[in-house]
Amino acid sequence: MRLHQILRNAANFRTVFDFGDREVAHWFPRHMAKGLKQMKASVKNVDCILEIHDNIPFSGRNPLFQDSLDVRPHLLVLNKMDLADLSAKHMILKQLERHGVKKVLFTDCLRQRDDNVKKLVPMVTELIESQPRFHREENTNFCLMVIGVPNVGKSSLINALRRTNLKKGRGSKVGGEPGITKAVLTRIQVCERPIIHLLDTPGVLPPKIQSLETGMKLALCGEYRLGQANYVYDLSEPSDDIQQVLKRIAVKLGKTQRVKAITGVGNITLTVPNYTAAAYDFIRAFRKGELGRVMLD
Repeated sequence: MRLHQILRNAANFRTVFDFGDREVAHWFPRHMAKGLKQMKASVKNVDCILEIHDNIPFSGRNPLFQDSLDVRPHLLVLNKMDLADLSAKHMILKQLERHGVKKVLFTDCLRQRDDNVKKLVPMVTELIESQPRFHREENTNFCLMVIGVPNVGKSSLINALRRTNLKKGRGSKVGGEPGITKAVLTRIQVCERPIIHLLDTPGVLPPKIQSLETGMKLALCGEYRLGQANYVYDLSEPSDDIQQVLKRIAVKLGKTQRVKAITGVGNITLTVPNYTAAAYDFIRAFRKGELGRVMLD
């Protein structure tokens, strides 16, 4: 396609997603309410808060954490950075600093060896020792609480720390969907020198999602992808027509179905795109990060 045609079509391409009159769907199951209550009760036994998040470090963070748990040294770990476009990393750090978050670590916990995971223990040790520990001062062991919304990699971080510091396997179950961790405040050792235990907690969403846009980002695993579907599904140009995109996916992957059509001269069987199967494949590709890098909001 010629350049002038691309520019002409780009002028008509939507700049925002039209949600219509839809309302935000809220999801705050019992184990989340129980988890948040017990987190608050256990803060006094914790030396540092590890808040785990991924590709939307602003709109996706739970404000309840800042209100009730941000009374200890705080380290924000932005995980799943293998899926992120880090060209805006400096801007993200500046904006987080304006929000009061000064200690940030970018990680990819699914890598067998991630140098940034190795930095976590020294960072946490420095944070804890630079501030008063009050009634925990006589205790030489450190206790950290891991918090975050669902499916951002809390359990993956715990396992990565055990793998890096203890040369041991999984200490926490992981999964590709939210709600895997329901146990509250499971105590797991992740380091020997110094002795560090983590309190694993279930992912907790705010009882009320602030906007449909935030809900959409969280629904897409907290990630908003760059427009690179054309490279994956051989689209000739960026498309704002979901039916066209799904049709292209169905054709590319052979997702078709046979249906009967009634005509004036009898019934015929047609092969048509299976839009449902195409949509499921598209969502799976989103979740696996196969549609390119993601934008840090």
